[in-house]
This record gives sequence, C-alpha cells and structure tokens, in this order.
Amino acid sequence: MTPSDLPTFDDVRAAAARLQGHAHRTPVLTSRTADEATGAQFFFKCENLQRMGAFKFRGAFNALAQFDAAQRRAGVVAFSSGNHAQAVALAARLLGMPATIVMPHDAPAAKLAATRGYGAEVRLYERYTEDREQIGRQLAAERGMTL
Repeated sequence: MTPSDLPTFDDVRAAAARLQGHAHRTPVLTSRTADEATGAQFFFKCENLQRMGAFKFRGAFNALAQFDAAQRRAGVVAFSSGNHAQAVALAARLLGMPATIVMPHDAPAAKLAATRGYGAEVRLYERYTEDREQIGRQLAAERGMTL
C-alpha cells in the first residue's frame, strides 16, 4: 500500500455520510482498571453493539453503497465463515441487492443461520478440498455479480 492508496479525510466523511441512518452510533467507553493496570488511557469502541454485532457492517455497507445501479441489480458475491458473511448479507438486504456468500460447510450454525436470515444465498464448500476464492470468482463470472 502506498500513501496515495490511503483514504483521505474527505473519503472518511463520505463514508460516514453513506452510513448515516444505517449504522448504529456505538459508544466509546473507558476503564479506570485498564488504565491503572497499564499506565495508559484506553478507549473501547463498542462495535459489539453494531448491527449484526461487529464493526464489519460499516465496511460492507460502505462498499456496497458505492455500487452503481447495474452492479446493485446483479448483486454481490463474498466469501467468509463469519462476521463478514453476515455484514455483506445485511448490507445487501438493506440496499435491495442479491447476495451470495461462499461459506465452509463447517461454519458455525449460528453464522450460517444469520447469513441466510439476512436474505443471502449461501453456497457451502469443503474447506480442505475446495478453493473458496475460485468458487467466488466462478459464481461472479456466471451471474455477472461483483466479487
């Protein structure tokens, strides 16, 4: 990554605007115990209180919100066994896009259920014999979706 690849302050403002009304404003907490134990001041951003329970929703929604109309109609393919799967599925649902998530067959049942519950199609694969990236690329090519 080069300095020109890094987001600018304007990029951050634009992302915040896209997330407005979609992502929860989560609290920042402090801990006197942690501060005293380390001699430093700690701040805890409670993204566990974010939609679907993780910060990954912010990135997924911001990315998908930048799709043009044709990309939104075609949908998105992603691969993940956990929070990213749920984040993409939820963001796609909120934006009215189809989503296909490539997940290992042994992903936690709760993660599979949540991803499906957000409306995504789940394509299971065998993690020890199949290549999830290849599966994702193939699905994207066949369906005209964005990976």
